Formats: sequence, C-alpha cells, structure tokens
Amino acid sequence: MSMTVVVTRNVSPRIRGFLASVMLELAPGVYSAPRLSPAVRNRVWQVLEQWFPNERDAALILLWQERGIPGGQAIRVLGTPPIHFQEADGLLLACRR
Repeated sequence: MSMTVVVTRNVSPRIRGFLASVMLELAPGVYSAPRLSPAVRNRVWQVLEQWFPNERDAALILLWQERGIPGGQAIRVLGTPPIHFQEADGLLLACRR
C-alpha cells in the first residue's frame, strides 16, 4: 500500500463526493489517502473512468508511488488538456502537447 493522490479540475459534485468518501480532501480538488491498496485504487479509477464521459472540460490525475518505474511514481490521467509524460535521465516530466 502506498500514498495515493488525486487532483481534479472542473469535476461535478458527484465525483467530488465520491472521492471525499474514500480519500481526505486536502484542498479544493486535491484528495489523498496514505494507505490505499492497489485493489481499492483500481476500483476507484474504474468508477472515475465510468463517470468521466459525463463531465465537461474536466480533468483527473491519479498518482501513487511505484518504485520500479522512472521517477518512482505511476500516473493516470483523464481529461483535457492532454498531458504527455516523458522520461528524461530517470526523471518523469509532464509536457503539454
């Protein structure tokens, strides 16, 4: 289990309420859970993927510690603007297209 963070932009109250039911809202649109199992994290992401097509001009970023990949963290993104992640010298960089 590792720290999991979700950052949202322009999401509906439905998504905000769902995330608040499984994670702590640290700041508006920023959610954190210190010990979320991979199974729970994947289920949360599945729900977000199912609900996301109903959102307008929204974005979600999910990240968690993953030691075996460059930068040491895994990232999943839904929404706009699309962000491209690039590895450079062992660092993970976020680039807008």
